[in-house]
Amino acid sequence: MHLVTFTEDGKTRLGVLDRARGEVIDLARAGPGLPTDMLAFIARGESALAEARAAMTSGAGRLPLAKVHLVAPIPRPGRNIFCVGKNYRDHVQELRKSAATIAARDAIPEVPIFFTKATSSVIGPNRPIPAGLDPTHSADYEGELAVVIGPGGRAITRQDAMRHVYGYTIINDVTSRVLQGRHQQWFLGKSLDGFCPMGPAIATADEAPNVGALRVLTRVNGEQRQDALVSSLIFDIPTLIETLSRTLTLEPGDIIATGTPAGVGLGFQPPKYLKPGDLVAITIEPIGTLENPVD
Repeated sequence: MHLVTFTEDGKTRLGVLDRARGEVIDLARAGPGLPTDMLAFIARGESALAEARAAMTSGAGRLPLAKVHLVAPIPRPGRNIFCVGKNYRDHVQELRKSAATIAARDAIPEVPIFFTKATSSVIGPNRPIPAGLDPTHSADYEGELAVVIGPGGRAITRQDAMRHVYGYTIINDVTSRVLQGRHQQWFLGKSLDGFCPMGPAIATADEAPNVGALRVLTRVNGEQRQDALVSSLIFDIPTLIETLSRTLTLEPGDIIATGTPAGVGLGFQPPKYLKPGDLVAITIEPIGTLENPVD
């Protein structure tokens, strides 16, 4: 199932995306007893999913996708997005070869590197990335698979970790490279308003039973820049969940961006930073494509 948040006539609602028919099932019409925001829907767990499946078969509330506007599946996460730095070996290598001062000298990390992005950085599909807000003109793209937590918990083991995965979405971890290096800690360079495109949907975990086989593809103006299998992660999803939950309680709707592969703008000589007029498209099937223009 592909869950979406969308607007129609100025109202924001939850829906199920029927990709084959190019339609959105409006859950406010097809399942009026369901929660009206994504965080509450996720928190209700399997019972909400079962009601949504039943609503899909009723034929009610179907809208042409072209007549609605998809926004980020979780427009305002309950907490900062958890992100993982340097989680693909080829990305670590390209950082080491670059002239940047973003801890590029470091070797392959021995433990996961976590940082966060502010909730106010989230925007949805097709919304412009406001690169002009970066005074250093060094905005860069990072295509990433993001894990959405379902059942929360603390001290989750590797063996149980995937039971806590609700589904997956796509995040573009847009970064001001100069601010990232200047301030050492990455939060400021990663949290500019609009620097976290998310979407287009949350694909529930059953849509990707072999998550390692998913492929992260990023294109800028049609040029392929990133191409990697999720199985290439240095620290896999169970490890990330286990590590985070050792120190904090994960909650339903928490988002973990798993890291970006090689091919970011910083890795080119000279760097290929984003500029107004660019178009960034990140595809991870079966989730879909997250596409955003650049302002």
